[in-house]
Amino acid sequence: MTETTETLDATGLLCPLPVLKARKRLKSLPDGAILDMLADDPAAMIDVPHFCAESGHALLSQADCGTHQIYRIRKAG
Repeated sequence: MTETTETLDATGLLCPLPVLKARKRLKSLPDGAILDMLADDPAAMIDVPHFCAESGHALLSQADCGTHQIYRIRKAG
């Protein structure tokens, strides 16, 4: 099985837009796909893990790159 990995650039967007865009993108991906989301909203550090926990998606990693964060999310299923 080939693992689908997509990147969503949500930099410049404020809460709740990064999470809403991630939800929409994940819906279009196959189960088990990986979404790398870039965000620079400080609230995303709280919102993204909460969204994953509530939705059943796995937050594989969360990294701070100085100007933005990178969230790696595996779609539930």
